[in-house]
Amino acid sequence: MDPRAFDFVRREIEKLKADQAGFLAGGGAKDFAEYRHVCGIIRGLIHAETLIVDLVRKMEFDDE
Repeated sequence: MDPRAFDFVRREIEKLKADQAGFLAGGGAKDFAEYRHVCGIIRGLIHAETLIVDLVRKMEFDDE
């Protein structure tokens, strides 16, 4: 698979994380439940990003 596809996905995840963090930093959460929900979204995005980074590393080492 083309590594550029993974780079694209990582950049999109990074944008989504920044949007959500900006939402929280700007006081966008109406209540604690919404704050927790957005934190969960950010946590999920971080997890997805970590999986992608790990996969790319694994693919690089498998090619050697």
